Amino acid sequence: MILDILEYPDPRLRTIAKPVSEVTDDIRTLIDDMFETMYDAPGIGLAATQVNVHKQIIVMDLSEDKSEPRVFINPEVEVLDGDLEDMQEGCLSVPGFYEDVRRIEHCMIRAMDRDGTAFEIEARGLLAVCIQHEMDHLNGKLFVDYLSTLKRNRIRKKLEKQHKQSA
Repeated sequence: MILDILEYPDPRLRTIAKPVSEVTDDIRTLIDDMFETMYDAPGIGLAATQVNVHKQIIVMDLSEDKSEPRVFINPEVEVLDGDLEDMQEGCLSVPGFYEDVRRIEHCMIRAMDRDGTAFEIEARGLLAVCIQHEMDHLNGKLFVDYLSTLKRNRIRKKLEKQHKQSA
């Protein structure tokens, strides 16, 4: 099922997600719906917060052919070195805008998969950036928060105008 993606500046995007206490069939159905929504958008990552479900769940697929679906439940990041990298980011909740954001280039992620099994992976480059971007969503933060007030306000006004025109 395709879910509705909240768009900036919707205040529900600022909600802090709660940890998942148990991976149930309902959680797995939500994960399947999040993948369908992300692939349909199209995007490479989606946090549950973006579909108005405030649980710590992220889905991601960085492959060209949708062959590497990844699920992160209750993700935690440990910085492995402090090198920062600027990378252009976009967001399904901020459609049509791309800006450079500086993030940690190398990190370790600990999480559970769709079966509730704990795992950890080391991430660099796009994977490291994407997981940090999606984890920000779980903490009520958006990539526009890294931009200047001027840029952030310009994006907010353009999206508000688009929302009024499509209403």
